[in-house]
Amino acid sequence: MASKVVETKAKTTKNPFDFTLCITVILLLALGLVMVMSASAPTSLSVTGNSYTYVIRQGLFAILGLALMGGLSKFNYHFYQKLYKVAYIVAIVALLSVAIPGIGVDVKGATRWIDLGFGRFQPSEISKICLIVFYAEYLTKHKSELQGFWKGFVKPFLFLVPPIAILYFIQNHLSACIVIVGIVSVMMIMAGTKMRYFMTAGVAGVVVAVAGMLLLAQTTGTGDFRINRIMTFLDPWSDAKGDGWQVIQSLYAIGSGGLFGVGLGESKQKYLYIPEPHNDFIFAILAEELGFVGCFVVIALFAIFVWRGIITSMRASDSFGSLMAIGITTLIGLQAIINIAVVTSSMPATGMALPFFSYGGTALVILLASVGVLLNISRARTKV
Repeated sequence: MASKVVETKAKTTKNPFDFTLCITVILLLALGLVMVMSASAPTSLSVTGNSYTYVIRQGLFAILGLALMGGLSKFNYHFYQKLYKVAYIVAIVALLSVAIPGIGVDVKGATRWIDLGFGRFQPSEISKICLIVFYAEYLTKHKSELQGFWKGFVKPFLFLVPPIAILYFIQNHLSACIVIVGIVSVMMIMAGTKMRYFMTAGVAGVVVAVAGMLLLAQTTGTGDFRINRIMTFLDPWSDAKGDGWQVIQSLYAIGSGGLFGVGLGESKQKYLYIPEPHNDFIFAILAEELGFVGCFVVIALFAIFVWRGIITSMRASDSFGSLMAIGITTLIGLQAIINIAVVTSSMPATGMALPFFSYGGTALVILLASVGVLLNISRARTKV
């Protein structure tokens, strides 16, 4: 047994990582920095007096993230396997940290950040990775129990109750709840949980959760803005100068782009029409400036990333690595899908960033670090 562990560690450090996966991420990051530079210029000039303030900050975080990606691509991922319980505790403590007076920062009615003195940090980002580590090892250890309804479906989801409750009631962060539930669901299915459990009890659970949110909104006013977002999604022009403003301006930007776009840096909607265009709605600016062709390239790059992530998961040398790989792949792929769906008004608006594109240091550094882990898993691949 010891010889197998040594052999696996040797493979992890000597095999080359997935070059296609690596270059895809670098291309996404490069395009993301270019779009942050373009999309943030008017807002940055208005807020800071310098058109390049935001892109310089994003660039510094990108350098840090790339350094972590390179380092973690050489760091044996089996180390995290030993700390899966610690990872779960860290996830809970990190999420609760926003409730500490003087540390938690309230922005637009949501307390999702903590103040580190030199900058802000979003705990939900690190919690996603910690939960991936926890579930990768938990599902590996309990693989023989996953065929049963209670131990294979209900019990694993019970571990999600604390983080989801904190995210919803303390941080007011529904989008993070959706992503985490999506990631865990995919990992459970890949580990062996029966699909029919998700088709029956899972769907019923979603219905109950939605009904509960609506009931809370009507009785206590908690989350009533989400109902407004749903109504706005159904008819954005019913409140064109209010809740529908951002979506409508996003659609104007996308429609203006046409096939080849109006040209890099030539967007009109980024001039304070779309609020904070360098954040969640940066894809709309990309569509306006680079057109359908630019959108197709970005979506194709995300598709290649997901493909290589799935290949890495399939070829991983053990169950833990396989589940870690599919968890990280789902994290990035699902966020990209939700963001693009929101920007194109294919689903109600939610605060979801576009991986490697949206402005934000915490998310960028952690995503690049997680890619480093994914690259390390690819180095320990089998010959399949």
